Formats: sequence, C-alpha cells, structure tokens
Amino acid sequence: MCHQSVGLIQAAIESVGIATTSVSVCEEITLQVGPPRCLYTTFPFGYPLGRPRDPVIQRRVILEALELLGDRGPPPVARHACVR
Repeated sequence: MCHQSVGLIQAAIESVGIATTSVSVCEEITLQVGPPRCLYTTFPFGYPLGRPRDPVIQRRVILEALELLGDRGPPPVARHACVR
C-alpha cells in the first residue's frame, strides 16, 4: 500500500472527526505526508506487521498502533514500535 495515499486518506477521515492510525515501514516518506498518527516498524516492505504466521508479533504491533488513538497530542503523533 502506498505510504503517501494512506496518510492522505487518514487526513480526510480525521477531518470528519474519526481518529485514525497507521503502520509504516518507511519513515522518510510517511514524515513528508504527515499522517495524524503513525507507528513505524523496522520490518521489510510488504510486512508492516512482521513475519507471516507470527501472530504474537503481529498482535503486538496492532495493539501498539491502536494505543496511538489515545494520544490527543497535536498531529502528527508518531512512535517507533517496540517489537522487532
């Protein structure tokens, strides 16, 4: 999925009052778009949630991304994932 498109879609959804968050593997591109909330991972392109068939890591990434929804700081709210 295109990092730029996701950030633009997030901004549109947020403009109507719905909080969003995303997971990105390319911090440089994502920073340029400035989505409202984003979790950065160090996994390879195509695997933002980690290795296939690794539900433990995937669940941890999803939960970390969802935690960003509670951060009401001014956008962008960005954090690096604690999972590897």
